[in-house]
Amino acid sequence: MKLIIQIPCLDEEDTLPATLAELPGEIEGIDCIEVLVVDDGSSDNTAEVARSLGVHHIVRHTSNQGLGRAFRSGLDRALKEGADIIVNTDGDGQYSGGSVQDLVQPILEQRADIVIGDRQTANNPEFSTTKKILQWLGSHVVRSLSGVNVRDAVSGFRAISRPAALKLNMLSAFSYTVEMIIQAGNKQMRVISVPVRTNPKTRESRLFRNIPQFVSRQMVNIVRMYAMYRPMRFFFYLGTVLSAAGLLPILRFLFAYAAGDGAGHVQSLVMGAALLTMGFTVFVAGLLSDLISHNRQLVEMALEKLREAESGN
Repeated sequence: MKLIIQIPCLDEEDTLPATLAELPGEIEGIDCIEVLVVDDGSSDNTAEVARSLGVHHIVRHTSNQGLGRAFRSGLDRALKEGADIIVNTDGDGQYSGGSVQDLVQPILEQRADIVIGDRQTANNPEFSTTKKILQWLGSHVVRSLSGVNVRDAVSGFRAISRPAALKLNMLSAFSYTVEMIIQAGNKQMRVISVPVRTNPKTRESRLFRNIPQFVSRQMVNIVRMYAMYRPMRFFFYLGTVLSAAGLLPILRFLFAYAAGDGAGHVQSLVMGAALLTMGFTVFVAGLLSDLISHNRQLVEMALEKLREAESGN
């Protein structure tokens, strides 16, 4: 059983040594533990520091491509290196390396395909009240849309079994956390959360400049993923809202017409007809998107077989 711990990094030459020092050298049930660093276009000596500290595998992006693509590059390389379990952690040392064993244990016991580290933000002094509220709200939204009972949806500390990793196809350049959960829910993977320990913050996040930017980008990802994996439901809801909005002014016109005052409310009829037409168009778009979604599933199955063949396992 081979475990590869992957660490996406951007300018982490100062924090990487401490992060690596915390990682476990052995875990019961694991025969081999290797470390993989993804240098996502760092301007410092991240790759050189990783190499000097004995990191087994280094993937380098010539320019910064975003956390989501760095994660995807690490996942592909870990599969090619024969990983049976892949653990993802951060290069800034936010997550305690001592919790790696807690993450992999449910996979070793064949109770889960993906395990997500729960930072227990409600009781974590590192999180402000605003962040605690947003984290709770965001996790609730993701649970509702994905059908996956996860307590800390944006935690990047997670373990993934090899079969699950072969099925995942990360598309977002911004982040992979929410996208992975929505994909896992739609592919009937077993996802569980386990409490993990965290370390004091060493620096501000480089993923986003401020909270509004983070929230807006995550919401765009959520809507995109939901529309991709549940297109019929997404467009049905949208079409229903537009159609209902179109019926209201039409009913207004009909009531006025019945009362002998229809000539003064023709604009209601025009507006209602336009909204009903939009609603019908959205319903048709939903049907076409559903057909495209089934075709995408066939492509994903072919891609899974190709990745498995490329990894030589």
